[in-house]
Amino acid sequence: MLDKVKELIGDVQSFKATSKEEVENFRIKYLGSKGLLKDLFAEFKNVDAELRKDFGQALNNLKKSAEGKVAELNEALESAIEEKGVYGDLTRPSEPINLGSRHPISLVKNQIIEVFNRIGFTVSEGPEIEDDWHNFTALNLPEYHPARDMQDTFFIEKNPDTLLRTHTSSVQVRYMENNEPPIRTISPGRVFRNEDISARAHCIFHQVEGLYIDTDVSFADLKQTLLYFTKEMFGKSKIRLRPSYFPFTEPSAEVDIYWGLETETDYRITKGTGWLEIMGCGMVDPNVLKNANIDPTKYSGYAFGMGIERIAMLLYQIPDIRMFYENDKRFLEQFKSVI
Repeated sequence: MLDKVKELIGDVQSFKATSKEEVENFRIKYLGSKGLLKDLFAEFKNVDAELRKDFGQALNNLKKSAEGKVAELNEALESAIEEKGVYGDLTRPSEPINLGSRHPISLVKNQIIEVFNRIGFTVSEGPEIEDDWHNFTALNLPEYHPARDMQDTFFIEKNPDTLLRTHTSSVQVRYMENNEPPIRTISPGRVFRNEDISARAHCIFHQVEGLYIDTDVSFADLKQTLLYFTKEMFGKSKIRLRPSYFPFTEPSAEVDIYWGLETETDYRITKGTGWLEIMGCGMVDPNVLKNANIDPTKYSGYAFGMGIERIAMLLYQIPDIRMFYENDKRFLEQFKSVI
């Protein structure tokens, strides 16, 4: 009798069903009012005393196995019905899937990152809500410095020491504080300035700033890096560096590329000169290195920064920066991408 119960447990565990009707017949066979379990429990009193313990345990196992199998099969069949109801006939040929669109800002940002990754630059990120030290003071812009007026800032009213970052240079300061040279990093991100919105300017835009610090870094290293970038990004091999001023670099320069004057569009976007300004750059000021606890007598470095929107407008010939933020599907669908 005990062997029969063990055999029934094996049958229960191996049972499979494809319909609720089969499951119900299985339930009635084992658990019904006239099922096998009722008969086996009735035989319990006829089992020899020394075998009753093992026989009782086997019966309980058989009952639990049968109940568990019924619940398992019902749940599986319910899930299959629900899935079919949601997705329909899964054997039908699928409809063509419309490809989504990558935002042009994302496309250009990823392209810039890829270009600099090839020469060893890593990506670093930081908070958009920044403190005065990392956004201004550590970058050689102490309180009341007139150069602070160059960046119209959104301050947080409840805490005048807190603001929306005006550039991603703050990320570079944080990176220098937490990493020892050699440092080679780029910092892409969103920045904020209190400016009037027009076709050429916006209060929210994106930047990529680069930083390289090591021993014996020179302006020549900076120029070669920028020349490499312009060749990879624009296919242009002619650049010029015009003296400029940035509080955190000395000397500083604006970078222009020679776009050419082959088409009417070239004349329009370069105002007939053939030259286009694309970024600012310079050698990191020793005061900035000191503020980040880096020895300026041992290390030197260069930094550069560019607006992603400006690069995207050049690459895709987009006439109005506001188009990036209007979420117009007619505009965005022009940038179909599978990556």
